[in-house]
Amino acid sequence: MKNKDFFKGKNILVVGLARSGLACANLLFDLGADVSVTDSYDSEGTRANVLKLKSNKIKVELGKHSREFICNKDLLVVSPGVPASALPLKWAQEMKIPVISEIEAAWILCPATIIAVTGSNGKTTVTTLIGKILEAQGKNVFVCGNIGNPFTLEVEKMKEGDFVSLEVSSFQMETIQRFRPKISVILNISPNHLDRYKDMPEYIAAKKRIFLNQEKEDYLVLNYDDSILRNIANECKAKVVYFSQGEGLNPNQAAVLAVGLILGIGKELILKVFEDFLGIEHRMEYVARINDIQFINDSKATTTDSALWALKNINSPIILIAGGRHKGLDYSVILEEALKKVKSVVLIGESKELIKKALGKAFPVDSAQTLEEAVRKAYLKALAGDSVLLSPMCSSFDMFSNYEERGRVFKQAVYGLMTDKKI
Repeated sequence: MKNKDFFKGKNILVVGLARSGLACANLLFDLGADVSVTDSYDSEGTRANVLKLKSNKIKVELGKHSREFICNKDLLVVSPGVPASALPLKWAQEMKIPVISEIEAAWILCPATIIAVTGSNGKTTVTTLIGKILEAQGKNVFVCGNIGNPFTLEVEKMKEGDFVSLEVSSFQMETIQRFRPKISVILNISPNHLDRYKDMPEYIAAKKRIFLNQEKEDYLVLNYDDSILRNIANECKAKVVYFSQGEGLNPNQAAVLAVGLILGIGKELILKVFEDFLGIEHRMEYVARINDIQFINDSKATTTDSALWALKNINSPIILIAGGRHKGLDYSVILEEALKKVKSVVLIGESKELIKKALGKAFPVDSAQTLEEAVRKAYLKALAGDSVLLSPMCSSFDMFSNYEERGRVFKQAVYGLMTDKKI
């Protein structure tokens, strides 16, 4: 690591105690900071993470945010899921306490070359593939961020000459100050997180912060096929490199190819990586085939665009399982494609009625209290040759801790069908 003394002796509050907050608190403690953690949730998950903190000297506040807990802090470090409206951030602004994101805390310490990937859809696949092409080139690479391990959990292992393929959300970029990747990638921009942002311009502005601090020796990779992105080149100092799908490549592959060529990786090697890539867990993941009914786990599809992509890429009749926490999206945008393939819909979660209102006139719609119940109902509706697709179009936080847990529960429910003698 570099700048190891940057946080030493500072009185720091970490806001949020999920994966990123836990990793960040432990790292800052190891670096000699006086660390406190606050989380508005007092849950099984946050209490479990308290036990994973490296020292009882790390002060913890669960189930609330109190003004007194923030007083006299030198710095606030914010976890990805914390909204800008959270009380600690408001109080920090009033008290003129600096606020940075967890990725910026790691960036300060990181000696490696950072490739940061954002966009409304495709981030995880592209971040993974960038890691794989670097590995194929013989480079030491860390794939982290929203994709899995937090940046602050991995940064201690990094050395000069290493690479970081970093998945970055708009949430994480709201509070960056100096974060500067060598290569930034914006894959696409479509309606998303409109429960958090007041409108699309505010959401787009958050995405554009990825190149806020880039200079002329850095690179910004943009999707030429996205009209919003095509027109922002004049807003940045970095060298702009466009990608466009074609020549047998989908948009995600085209983006990875553009990054690989910047890094000096041969096209032939990159195409070989694409050929060998089996996909990622929870994104169009084949689970099982039961009585010639295929089950597909697309729990990562938390937007309507992602669900639309899934519908376009399945060639059989579909029983769709959808629902979760509403993100302000218009579910009717999938109708045109869904009418070609979807036979019926089973809904779960807080958004059940909203999705039913959007789709209920086009398809038979049923609901379920649990994902296990939804899987069972979908199976009973399906015929040989059909696919049961979990593609929620919503976040998972009403029923699950994250989309990974939702995907695992789906898979377990499918496997349970195999031994259920009542069906």
